[in-house]
Amino acid sequence: MRNNTDEKPNLAGVAASHPRTPRRAAGTSWRDTMAALPWIGPAIILVIGVVVYPAGLMIYNSFRNISRSGVDKGPAGFDNYLEVFNFPYFMPILLRTVIWVVVVVAITLVISLALAQLLNKAFPGRMLVRLAVIIPWAASVVMTTLVFYYSLEPYFGIINKFLFDIGLLDDSSGYGWTKNANSAFAWSIVVAIFVSLPFTTYTILSGLQSVPEETLEAAKLDGAGPARSYIHVVLPQLRPALSVAGLINVINVFNSLPILKTMTGSLPGYDADTIMTLIFKYIQTNNKIDVASALSVIYFAIVILIVAVYIYVVKPMREV
Repeated sequence: MRNNTDEKPNLAGVAASHPRTPRRAAGTSWRDTMAALPWIGPAIILVIGVVVYPAGLMIYNSFRNISRSGVDKGPAGFDNYLEVFNFPYFMPILLRTVIWVVVVVAITLVISLALAQLLNKAFPGRMLVRLAVIIPWAASVVMTTLVFYYSLEPYFGIINKFLFDIGLLDDSSGYGWTKNANSAFAWSIVVAIFVSLPFTTYTILSGLQSVPEETLEAAKLDGAGPARSYIHVVLPQLRPALSVAGLINVINVFNSLPILKTMTGSLPGYDADTIMTLIFKYIQTNNKIDVASALSVIYFAIVILIVAVYIYVVKPMREV
């Protein structure tokens, strides 16, 4: 006859039948780390020498009073930061920096989506087209920018010659695109987009090639047209590739100096500057290492903040 009272399980028997796994010794992890140190040590030294030490020196110099000849005259407190914020062109330059990054990254992603979709199709000569897309990536950024710069020259530039031949320019001498701050800055955006396309296109192309054909076939059987399939099926699958490409482009464009220095470096004033070129001018023209360091710290903080917000919102490594 079954007893109606509650029966307690024999926990001792369960514990005996499932012996506890012995805890790993606390020192084992340290021994593993020390064993791996010869392999990861060079990378750690490289990171310290290339990233940590320069960043620490930059922060240190931003609070020092350094003469134009490079002599450290002692602490300066926040005077260097106050000089940056009191600079009359700082806010317009900050706004221009935001425009520079947003426009270049946004247009690059849109064009790269179209290019990746084209290169993912089978057509005669596809391999040659794919190789042609790589050329701006393989070439030097300064060399590519110089090609654009001399093509925009008013008297012998090929772009002005072309515009004159088709009737868009009345003067055969053309227009000095690189002699005006606004047009030079606009063409700098064009060059930045041009050199950013190869990496972004191939990153998105790799994401396109990972989209399962079965998913597209299922969407087609459900009656979804090409546009709807692309928006609701392909784009969600491309989110990791788009996120990574966008993040790397944001960092690269923020820190881009060669394009703007080549296209706008000869112009007087600050009407075509971003924060990066302003830092360069503080060092080269004014020889103010302390103020340039303070501006670099502000710039570094802005980049870190934007990257942190981007990662938090987009979550590039999250599974689809």
